[in-house]
Amino acid sequence: MTRKQEIINDVVIKFAGDSGDGMQLTGSQFTNNTALLGIDLATFPDFPAEIRAPQGTLPGVSGYQLRFSSNPVFTPGDACDVLVAMNAAALKTNLRQLKKGGKIIANTDGFDPKNLRLANYADGINPLEDGSLDNYELIKIDVTKMTREALKDFTMGMKEKDRAKNMFVLGFLYWMYNRDMSSTLSFLKEKFGKKDDILNSNVKVLQAGYNYGDTTETFTTTYKVEKAKMEPGSYRSIMGNQALAYGLIAASQKSGLPLFLGSYPITPASDILHDLARYKNFGVRTFQAEDEIAAIASAIGASYGGALGVTTTSGPGLALKAEAMGLALMLEIPLVICNVQRGGPSTGLPTKTEQSDLLQAYYGRNGECPMPVIAASTPSDCFDAVYEAARISVQHMTPVIFLSDGYIANGAEPWRFPTSADLPEIKVSFKKQLDEGEEVLLPYKRDEKYVRPWAIPGTPGLEHRIGGLEKQDGTGNVSYDPDNHQHMVKIRQAKVDKIADYIPEQKLDSGPAKGKILVLGWGSTYGTIKSSVEELQAKGHAVSHAHLRYLRPFPKNLGAIIKNFEKVLIPEINNGQLIKIIRDVYFVDATGYNKIMGIPITKTELVEHIKKLL
Repeated sequence: MTRKQEIINDVVIKFAGDSGDGMQLTGSQFTNNTALLGIDLATFPDFPAEIRAPQGTLPGVSGYQLRFSSNPVFTPGDACDVLVAMNAAALKTNLRQLKKGGKIIANTDGFDPKNLRLANYADGINPLEDGSLDNYELIKIDVTKMTREALKDFTMGMKEKDRAKNMFVLGFLYWMYNRDMSSTLSFLKEKFGKKDDILNSNVKVLQAGYNYGDTTETFTTTYKVEKAKMEPGSYRSIMGNQALAYGLIAASQKSGLPLFLGSYPITPASDILHDLARYKNFGVRTFQAEDEIAAIASAIGASYGGALGVTTTSGPGLALKAEAMGLALMLEIPLVICNVQRGGPSTGLPTKTEQSDLLQAYYGRNGECPMPVIAASTPSDCFDAVYEAARISVQHMTPVIFLSDGYIANGAEPWRFPTSADLPEIKVSFKKQLDEGEEVLLPYKRDEKYVRPWAIPGTPGLEHRIGGLEKQDGTGNVSYDPDNHQHMVKIRQAKVDKIADYIPEQKLDSGPAKGKILVLGWGSTYGTIKSSVEELQAKGHAVSHAHLRYLRPFPKNLGAIIKNFEKVLIPEINNGQLIKIIRDVYFVDATGYNKIMGIPITKTELVEHIKKLL
């Protein structure tokens, strides 16, 4: 049998099935395999909100989108080239995202009358048989039957055998895209090494999927994506929450401060707790508290005791932590508060992405309670951004809010990881004794940055009072004096504003320094804005892109950059939050592009919107 190999530059695959079909595992394994080959990639996992929605129903569909390319990749793609549909609900939910002429790999067992009814198809209608998919390349495989056939000699129940069917699909795709399976075989041995039946059954089915593609005569073409041109260095695939955890560990090691995480599980931030709990060898202590308030309170206590205190949460948890955040600000101690944003309000869309909490980070506490705000823009950027949040926190003696979101947290991309020597210094100095001329410690005596000394409890002669009541400047004594209160409110704001002198000036990501349109973004809109603006620049349009890491305070030169453009466009996955702050601070008539659907803005829609503005 003669087969041809086709070289292609860019592929977008969507794995979709019931939440028990293992689509996240399948997608992540294909992602890791891709990263090992040096191919650039971006991913977008899409989880159902229910812990276990009724099997076969539309709300129960779990998806994992992966784009891989020999060219630089900034988004997981607008539309898919390949859709893996394990059942009828998966097809119905995702078909509109598939390109015309794209491939559908359908598990025919998932299109029986029961599954069709659960997916709300009319009686007697089967999309695999009625011609409605004639505009696509339909590959029908009875994955369930093939899996059971591969495991006919295994003494396992049918339910246990069926759990391996995702491995059949993965093996088939490894064959289709000319991949070696060794990375997944190593993963399976590590995960199931002590459970021979599970290990051997998964390996058997993985190989069966590969062999099915290799021996079936109807499949005449395999595909190959060449290695991407990337900076030399050591790379790995990394997800946002992983990168965040590693960034905190790096900040702990560089500062010499033990890392303490006080957290309460909440989607999509829980993985940070899981990841950090694995690194006790770096002196990391993790505490799963009974609630969000106890979590942040424990982190405050750790910081007071001289540790790098961290708490992690999402929007609803940030609301519960608000009073304690005010305490940390009043104490003026370091604390990193990580908010992995999701759709709201209330419980909202717990598994969907949204840039929902910028205004909450700015204003969501009682009294005048200003805190620095730092945002990551991609999964790998979580490492550098949270490292910077920790640096600012300990060097300026202030709680800092770090913003990620579900898209960043669960997405993956190649990461060129640094060595310790590459990381900027985080210098920390504890006050060990009274200064010359001091008779007692002045715990709120400030330096040129308005920063007070960090005195560890138990240091002889440095005993001092802390608490949430207003303090007299310098002494820290409780004060109800109106003039002192106004002074302290102004001082705490000036302290945050002063940080602008110790952060880099804003740079344009691309485009001319002056022009018609500046597209100004923050957070997870980075990839979409970058790819959209570069496409328009290639066509001769005077469009530029700036992306903010420092959201409070803003870089000192941001206002000057904004004034160089006729129009400012601010795309956000919310109802318009950064735009309100930009209008307030810089008096500029910025316009917004807002999408609030629990999914990212696509390149196609943003390009069209910018064209209209041009």
